[in-house]
Amino acid sequence: MPHILAQAIEIATTALAVAGMGYFFASLVAARLFLGERRAPRAAFAPGVSILKSLKGLDPGMLDAFRSHCRQSYAGEFELLFGVSSLDDPAADAVRALEQEFPNCPIRLLACPERLGANGKVSTLVQLARHARHDVLVINDSDITVGPHYLERIMACFAPADSSGAEAPLHSAGALPRPENAPVGLVTALYRGRAHGTFPSRLEALGIATDFISGVLLSKWIEGGLHYGLGSTLAVRREALEAAGGLPGLVDQLADDYEMGARVDRAGYRVALSTEVVETSVPAYGWREFFDHQLRWLRTVRDARPGGYAGLVFTHGLAWALANVLASGLSPLSLWLLGLSFFLRLAQAMTVGAAVLGDREVLAGLWLLPFRDVVAAGLWVAGFAGDTIVWRGQRFALRNGKLVKVERSPRNSGA
Repeated sequence: MPHILAQAIEIATTALAVAGMGYFFASLVAARLFLGERRAPRAAFAPGVSILKSLKGLDPGMLDAFRSHCRQSYAGEFELLFGVSSLDDPAADAVRALEQEFPNCPIRLLACPERLGANGKVSTLVQLARHARHDVLVINDSDITVGPHYLERIMACFAPADSSGAEAPLHSAGALPRPENAPVGLVTALYRGRAHGTFPSRLEALGIATDFISGVLLSKWIEGGLHYGLGSTLAVRREALEAAGGLPGLVDQLADDYEMGARVDRAGYRVALSTEVVETSVPAYGWREFFDHQLRWLRTVRDARPGGYAGLVFTHGLAWALANVLASGLSPLSLWLLGLSFFLRLAQAMTVGAAVLGDREVLAGLWLLPFRDVVAAGLWVAGFAGDTIVWRGQRFALRNGKLVKVERSPRNSGA
């Protein structure tokens, strides 16, 4: 019986390693297709834009991130609205400093004290949207740093397809247009992570650049476009947002970015992926915070896309190849599979991380890939072992995408 079990493990890890190589190759193709899209000419389109930012406390590099939004090379009008639950929040002082530094930039700081649901960020956004002057809302996290052409490139995705310059016609509720004729309702963007000091912070930034974004590009290719949003950028037309149920419908959702894009897609609008890449700040995590954050993300994916989460088994090809070497007793075939898997993994990491995202930290971190991938495979397994997550120091259970606060002790939580 032990011999049969050992053989079964060897066969399974061999199959998974081969499937993982297929995934690495497919994600390379998806990345190359995206790079080709960057060469396409962009339309000039500059509607008025309201940028909404929900703030709570100070994040590393937050003021620099704010400055990047003020330095836009954009032909249209734009404003920045910052919301805090209390004007005593330390983030409010950062916004006041920004107002003094950029007196000609339309900046407003607003108190948003209402708690409308479990998701405090969305509660603030609901209140900010009431004060927004423009018909296109751009929502991104407080630590997102953007380039000077950010708005120009994001808004180009909303440009009408016809040469007349007229807006794409809106469709009536309940009459869904064919996807190729649907107007763009929401635009999102890829992002890279900037690590801060600690080893877990470096691991998370490396995972964003070499793993998560690969999955996004592959899903875009095989599903014929994106059908969800990324929190790095959610640029949405008001009428598309209202057709999708509005911001109030997201106040209890953990994955509000994913869900907003999914609802806009279901409402009959297209979700576009801009060629612009932004940067997020990865906190100086300790190991506990790193594991909590990774499990929160993984269990959110499992809740939102259970089939896709199960399919992540094929993304851990390098970990399976390493396991196959052990299971086969260093057989020549297992060593050959490991070498080929590592080569494809490096090619994927360099193409997505360096060429697509322009992440200068990727090349220096390539030696960490085997360790990072083994940790990621273990966390993926742990993602099945419970439905609780830790968010901003509080423990919640996920129920169909909604947050339900739980009070049980951490040792019984399954996280």
